Amino acid sequence: MKTKKAISPLLVAFAFFNIYVVWGSTYLAVIYGLQSFPPFILISLRYLTAGLLLLVWCKIKGENLPERRALLRHALAGTLMLVGGTGVIAWAEQYISSGQAAILVATEPLMLLVIDRKRWTEYFSNKFIVSGLIIGFIGIFLFMKLGVAQIHPSPMAIVASVAILFGALLWIIGSLIVKGSEGKSSTVMNASVQLLAAGVAAAVVAFCKSEQIGFSFNKVKGEAWGGLLFLIVMGSLIAYQSFVWLLSIKPPAIISTHTYVNPVVAVFLGWLFIHEEVNTAQLLSLFIILAGILLVNVPGYLKRNKTQEVL
Repeated sequence: MKTKKAISPLLVAFAFFNIYVVWGSTYLAVIYGLQSFPPFILISLRYLTAGLLLLVWCKIKGENLPERRALLRHALAGTLMLVGGTGVIAWAEQYISSGQAAILVATEPLMLLVIDRKRWTEYFSNKFIVSGLIIGFIGIFLFMKLGVAQIHPSPMAIVASVAILFGALLWIIGSLIVKGSEGKSSTVMNASVQLLAAGVAAAVVAFCKSEQIGFSFNKVKGEAWGGLLFLIVMGSLIAYQSFVWLLSIKPPAIISTHTYVNPVVAVFLGWLFIHEEVNTAQLLSLFIILAGILLVNVPGYLKRNKTQEVL
């Protein structure tokens, strides 16, 4: 009987660093990329390049593609998460700041509770979760009303904000599909399928939006190439790989804690490098949203502590 290989705590810590800090910095990289690339061309190039690199690596090692059913599930999950989620963020950052986008994405744990209908009885009978949901959505309302509308009076800023909330919902749905679709293929192979499917889907969206009209690689600025390179290497090859791997070994609720850190990193870097405006209403809304997320996760923390005490 084969024994399960022990997982290095340092490797787990490195993976969490990637989804905490590296992912938080990708919001700024998108802003740089958007200086020359239309949003869906940007993310299509990002995911197609990263996906092809991972696929070539897997084929060199002699790995096979996932079985048909798993292949389709990974393709669907990748499209939902990386086009419906991240792609929408890239589009929205044309109208709102990178920090504002990250704050809205922080609502993902709240979205998870809303769509997990099978456990509604459990969720809505718990005072911590109910309180957390109410506080979290109050924070979202305040952020939309004061954090976005005051800085960006254009109606498109509100549309972009709502689109990000919808994208966060699609990301959660996609991650739940991935959680049950590991199959026999390696994490790297599964990630390559997700990235390639997203790259193709984003290219289709870009074509339908006519983003190719007027676009030329000769006109792309150095900062935009740098943003794209960062998104490919750090965002997709490293951080996204870490996320997919963590999904295979850790509960989604624990992995979703990256939403505590990502907006803080994004707001700080946006302020530091491109002087994005940060007002009191934004910071207050962020604090309220994170407080709601913390309350929502309290039952899980208490349950894990109780289990550890029994063991």
